[in-house]
Amino acid sequence: MSIEEELFKKAQFDFSKLLSYGFKKENDVYLFSQNINNNHFKVDIKINKKGLIKGNIYDLNTKEEYTNFRLQPIPGIYAQTIKEAYQTILKDIKEKCCKEDYFVFKQTNRITKFIFEEYKDKPNFEWENAPRFATFKNKDTNKWYGLIMNIDASKINNKTRGEVEIINIKLDPEEINTLLQKEGFYPAYHMNKKNWISIILDDTLLDNEIIPLIKESYSYTLKKKKIYCL
Repeated sequence: MSIEEELFKKAQFDFSKLLSYGFKKENDVYLFSQNINNNHFKVDIKINKKGLIKGNIYDLNTKEEYTNFRLQPIPGIYAQTIKEAYQTILKDIKEKCCKEDYFVFKQTNRITKFIFEEYKDKPNFEWENAPRFATFKNKDTNKWYGLIMNIDASKINNKTRGEVEIINIKLDPEEINTLLQKEGFYPAYHMNKKNWISIILDDTLLDNEIIPLIKESYSYTLKKKKIYCL
């Protein structure tokens, strides 16, 4: 993953703020330049209308592109200094021109937005060693009704690779058995497979197919009403 991809993977650009920051728009591309290292190098940054960001650094003495700062391991203190100066610019752009989503994938963020609008619950990031794992809990009972995780796709489907986000929810065991016959549903990752199921959040399923199931999972967290016998 590139420096830019890592830093901006959960960020969404506010294009009007890019213009205020100093970017210039040419067709559908936003351009920004800044000199670094006592004007020995120039940073050029391009952001397209989809929010994809690309940066290049040029040595102003040789007029050639400088790429050593991207090597791993980085070759010496000089390249490290250039990399840090570049990262400082990127972080400033992110802070002043972006809003950051909770998660990387668009469907995950849409589902998170629905949960907040419906139940006023925000994701709880509870584990330092899994910073993008988040639980959703009923505020009244403190019971989980959802767990979002970022994992390698091979953990739920050995025929695929690459990072995905999933949500685990609680459902009736018979319903789980039926859903597992459909694309997009998998045996619960890291949880009881009898009562929980994993749903991949990569738009394999429509939001309106997932939302009723989240509501059902939430229903299991409600306080049980007491029945009084006369």
